Amino acid sequence: MAEEDDTRIRILQSLRGKICEGKNLGSCSAPNRQRDLCTFCTISLDQEEVFRTKVFDKSFSPLYGEDFYFEIPRPFQCLSFYVFAKGVFQRDLPVGKVSIRKEDLCKFSGKEHWFCLQPVDPNSEVQGKVHLEMRLNELITENGSVCQQLLVRIIECQGLPLISGQNCDPYATVSLVGPARSDQRKTKVKKKTSDPQFDETFFFEVSVFASGMSEEEESEERRPGRRLQQALVELWNNGNLAQDVFLGETRVSVKILRNDHIHRAWYLLQPKGNGNKSKTDDLGSLRLNVTYTEDNVLPSACYTPLRTLLLQSPDPVSASAAHILGDVCRERYEAVLPVVRLLLHHNRLVPFVSAIAALELDHTQEANTIFRGNSLATRCIDDMMKIVGRSYLTVTLKPVLDEICESNKTCEIDPIKLREGDNVEVNKENLQGYVQKVFSSITQSSSSCPPLMCDMFRSLRQMASKRFPADPHVQYSAVSSFVFLRFFAVAVLSPHTFQLRPHHPDLEVSRTLTLISKTIQTLGSWGSLSKNKLVCKTVSQPVNMPIHQCVNLLSKCLSVCLSVIQSISVSPSIIPLEVQKRAQGRKRIGKKNFKKRWLRVTNRELSYHKHKGKEAICIIPVKNIRAVEKVDESAFNRKNMFQVLHGEKPLYVQAGNCVEASEWIEVLSQVSRCNPGRLGTFHPSAYATGVWLCCRSPNDSQPGCKPCTPTMLANLQLDIDCDRETERIFSLLTSNYSKLQKMEDACASIAVYQGPLREQEDYSLFTIQDPKETFHTVQQIKHILENLAYTRAHTQMHAYIHKNSVSSLFI
Repeated sequence: MAEEDDTRIRILQSLRGKICEGKNLGSCSAPNRQRDLCTFCTISLDQEEVFRTKVFDKSFSPLYGEDFYFEIPRPFQCLSFYVFAKGVFQRDLPVGKVSIRKEDLCKFSGKEHWFCLQPVDPNSEVQGKVHLEMRLNELITENGSVCQQLLVRIIECQGLPLISGQNCDPYATVSLVGPARSDQRKTKVKKKTSDPQFDETFFFEVSVFASGMSEEEESEERRPGRRLQQALVELWNNGNLAQDVFLGETRVSVKILRNDHIHRAWYLLQPKGNGNKSKTDDLGSLRLNVTYTEDNVLPSACYTPLRTLLLQSPDPVSASAAHILGDVCRERYEAVLPVVRLLLHHNRLVPFVSAIAALELDHTQEANTIFRGNSLATRCIDDMMKIVGRSYLTVTLKPVLDEICESNKTCEIDPIKLREGDNVEVNKENLQGYVQKVFSSITQSSSSCPPLMCDMFRSLRQMASKRFPADPHVQYSAVSSFVFLRFFAVAVLSPHTFQLRPHHPDLEVSRTLTLISKTIQTLGSWGSLSKNKLVCKTVSQPVNMPIHQCVNLLSKCLSVCLSVIQSISVSPSIIPLEVQKRAQGRKRIGKKNFKKRWLRVTNRELSYHKHKGKEAICIIPVKNIRAVEKVDESAFNRKNMFQVLHGEKPLYVQAGNCVEASEWIEVLSQVSRCNPGRLGTFHPSAYATGVWLCCRSPNDSQPGCKPCTPTMLANLQLDIDCDRETERIFSLLTSNYSKLQKMEDACASIAVYQGPLREQEDYSLFTIQDPKETFHTVQQIKHILENLAYTRAHTQMHAYIHKNSVSSLFI
């Protein structure tokens, strides 16, 4: 996440999608192609790995099915997907990669595409940029002849890659290439940094025709066999005793220079030889779904008019800005989520959803179809349950799902899908045991239901009973359709989507979860149970209990869930994360002080272990954590470090990558944010050689020199970036401006003619109960959009001017 700034535009990036499947992986012509190829995929930002799938066994066309989502906490140039063959006695071997430049991600957003794998060439794995200054001087020699001299100053580099997980030891070389190549010059090696400051200048003699050529001379120079002179700058990592590693290059033509004119610019590093590749064997292909989102968030005050309008609750609700957004973006599912988050933050979600649910109920004719469609109300409730119900799912389903996935018992009961040697009675018994455990976990968990979900369900029950007073079961069916069909059954079917499992399960386990999910859907379908009917014949056998007993369990579960009062507080439950880390104390720091450890966090304690699953070496109660903050890279010459302040000495931890570091800081901050004695300041660096490296204070107990990152109260509504959500709503409304105009025209037509619309096919998609009120709201939306667009352009122009007053444009 980007840091808060009230005066500048925040650029917040996120990536979501799915690694679907591979096809014909590996080179068909390779003589040593393995028959039992075990592969896995990774995702890298530039060259930093941030995601890894599980290993898929023995298939050239594996079905990965791995969903991913993460916030991107830093700038990047390229998103890459690597396919590796799992090595048994040697390191993992790269099969191929798919690389997408950041500027090209929008071409593939939201849709699945097949990408051909490209070879993994070390000389093409580059990232970062170099800041150069160049000038061409005209000199007169002692004999009176004219000589041109090229000055190349290498100022600095930024964003160079990690080498073996650590900062590199970079140096730069400069040479002049063209008709005749000059001697290569070399800078000093900078130790342990990805952002080296070189500030070294080199001089070269250049040909007279290299610059200031006429069109005829330049045409002559471009003849085959003749090359314009170029300054070639290459970045390398000093390998000491090992071979130096190529980090990237850039070429600048001398012809762009003019005498006595200083040219200063940033250049993105390029692959060796500009990435020219010869034809290679077919390495297979990868099917991916990638959605990259970049939100340019303005200062908070810019969004006040739009946010205020979205939070208003006019009567009828169909005239509200939030409902209008749902109408004009009906086919875009992602349009609902920012509205839900914004209303949730301001504690307006339950009244809004209750109003739109009542509007939907007015058009529902039969009780057994209540809340079964994909309406604005059901989509809002779905998103609300996913946000506030994550810890509820973890407590309820994770233990039993872990058991199902790890025991891996066969549960197939379809005669058509049975494999040779399968015993259908044994499979049926296995399925029955799993279903009973899941069903019992759900029905016994009602007292843990989050208060916000209880408030919503009570409101739905009251409205359903009022709409269908003759049906005694409708108060339960209105709720069960959400709790079982849209919440628990979906989580059982796709546990990795709800972070209940780290990866997509294999095919056999997926089939088991599908059968369990279908059973839960049937058991949760109150309309079927209340009428003593089961839709699926195979479901009644695994449950092995009378239907009236299922009904009693469900009614008890829902009654407890609906009676939970709002004052009940649910303690945070964090999914245990087990990831390799490094930790050490706070005396003089050396490389040997860093040890590889497994770090684990629950809602009660933070512990680290020598090996996964082993006894904890150290346990830190969560209640003792006083702050969790980033550590400056300069403290230990290591990236992605953070510190846990819990006593006299902080615990320093190095994460595997930037995404992982952000996630750990967020999790630890959230679980400890209500602790007493939270610190107001911290030291962003370490205490070494008798002083704090950040403020140079010699007192090791000196209070921190930098304010701690503000933390929210333990309230889910406050964990939402309202400015970011409002920015997304602004983008959605702007992209659907033509539909807003059509809605405005429809309201005007109804108000004026008081009759049927002449363009019914265009206007029938809109819900217009009060045309005058809706017309007024649409006009307000359009006015706010125009003002906000002007503010955005004005702010971006000032940011652009400020940026270019500090440094030149990137090239």
